[in-house]
Amino acid sequence: MQIIALFGPTGVGKTAVALALSRLLRERGEHPVAVSADALQVYAGLETLTGVATPAERAGLEHRLVSFLPIDATFSVGQYAELAHAEIDGLLASGRRPLVVGGTGLYLRAALTELDLRPPPPEGVRERWSGELQKLGAPRLHAQLIERAPWAADRIDPHDRQRIVRALELLDLGELEPPEGPSQLWGSELRHPTLLVGLTMQREALYAAIDARVESMIAAGAAEEVRRAHAGGASETARKGLGFQELLSGDVEGMKRRTRNYAKRQLTWMRKLADVRVMDVTGRDPAAVAREILDSGAR
Repeated sequence: MQIIALFGPTGVGKTAVALALSRLLRERGEHPVAVSADALQVYAGLETLTGVATPAERAGLEHRLVSFLPIDATFSVGQYAELAHAEIDGLLASGRRPLVVGGTGLYLRAALTELDLRPPPPEGVRERWSGELQKLGAPRLHAQLIERAPWAADRIDPHDRQRIVRALELLDLGELEPPEGPSQLWGSELRHPTLLVGLTMQREALYAAIDARVESMIAAGAAEEVRRAHAGGASETARKGLGFQELLSGDVEGMKRRTRNYAKRQLTWMRKLADVRVMDVTGRDPAAVAREILDSGAR
């Protein structure tokens, strides 16, 4: 049995397609389960901000690895990989089909492959670069990375705050070396047979969907959710959620801009993924997209 993995930018409709897929699979007598590949949906208390499937949606499709961490906990991709592998292996062993669904590219790859993941940096290293980030901004730190390790900077968007800081941390620790051969991130070797589908949408439609999504989150209480998380001691990793800092300061337009920029980076990830089947879902019904996915070779 294959894993079906759905990747795509925020706002493209991954959850709706996953739900439609689950209905078709159940009609075939299968028992699908969604495994989230999202770096922030792991936090209990940020469900509105991070777009976790609603209780009604989860009643139609069980979701794993969502809303299980307290808001003050830190979390890493290495911890996620261990949990995701256990979930996926357990589902396959029990004859249930995993639907890996997410928009965090690194977490998707961690779920599907065996990555050589480095441990988190010693205390103080991340704090130093986080402080520099706040003071100088991502583009100026990226310029420093170009000077020190141009081969690493070439792979990182100048506005990708998290990856820039991580690269500089690893340089300080002497653990960032020029790559030999193809990157693990973009290879085709997977832990299990997988149908990898990338959902995309025409840019104007995607940006409109993102703006509508943000407005819907605000109406559903995302700003209040963020303020509660802030008062509750939200960890550094929890605060990386799209819109967290913007909603703390009441900058809704800033949240929309940041989300659109993040969607661009997600699409860049998609273009690099090996063996991905890209499907344009602009104006399409999720059920039609789900049928096309199954007709494209799912087994």
